Amino acid sequence: MENLDYISILFIALSLSADCFAVSVSGGISMASISRIQILRTAVSFGFFQALMVWMGWLIGQTVIDIVSDYDHWLAFFLLVLVGSRMVWESFHTKEKKSIDISRGLLLITLSIATSIDALAVGLSLAFTQVNITLAGTTIGLVAFLVTIAGFIIGRRVGAIVGRRAELIGGLVLIAIGIRIVVDHLLSTT
Repeated sequence: MENLDYISILFIALSLSADCFAVSVSGGISMASISRIQILRTAVSFGFFQALMVWMGWLIGQTVIDIVSDYDHWLAFFLLVLVGSRMVWESFHTKEKKSIDISRGLLLITLSIATSIDALAVGLSLAFTQVNITLAGTTIGLVAFLVTIAGFIIGRRVGAIVGRRAELIGGLVLIAIGIRIVVDHLLSTT
């Protein structure tokens, strides 16, 4: 078993938080107004699910790795394309400016799961290394939390520039993330 150092865990955490960053930028662009509580609620949810999935993956270990790896990318793709398509559709069909709030309810849970599917696979791989899983999971969750906040701040600034079509851009970003997840998986299996 290989021993995993803390610098490696930080790089893993930053890699896993890329989707959280992209989704929060998208949220910052498409939401008409964003309060600190909305940003905090989203960041906590994204960070929690990242950590939870790492711990779940680590606990599952070898027993389910083949089953999960066969469809995890498709699940993330489906969830992100579903939410993104809804945002794109509403950007063309809603007369008044209505903001989608990604910081609430089923949409928040869906996005939290979709952005943390990769963390499950990482947790599975961590089961085969010498790692303090509590430290790794906490670090991954904390980095996702901080990166999500940064994404909202950047997205808000971009949203002020793009104006009316912000929801369209946000939806397209989510769809692009879903496509990237599937393409990355398909390219890695060839």
